[in-house]
Amino acid sequence: MPRIESDVKLDFKDVLLRPKRSTLKSRSEVDLMRSFTFRNSKHSYTGIPIIAANMDTVGTFEMALALIYCCS
Repeated sequence: MPRIESDVKLDFKDVLLRPKRSTLKSRSEVDLMRSFTFRNSKHSYTGIPIIAANMDTVGTFEMALALIYCCS
C-alpha cells in the first residue's frame, strides 16, 4: 500500500534565497573542488560535482554520456 505523505512541500516561489556575505574579492577566487566519501562503498571522490538538470530536454542519456566524457 502506498504511503501518503502529508508534510508541507515547498516550491521555488515559497522560498527566498538570500546571498551570504563573503570576504572574496572575485568569483575567480572560489574553490569548486569537493571531496565526497560514499557511505556504502567507502570510496571517495574529489572533483567538481556537475549534474544535469532534472528536465525532459536536458536530463537525457545523451547528456549523461556527454557529461561523463567531458568531465572525466
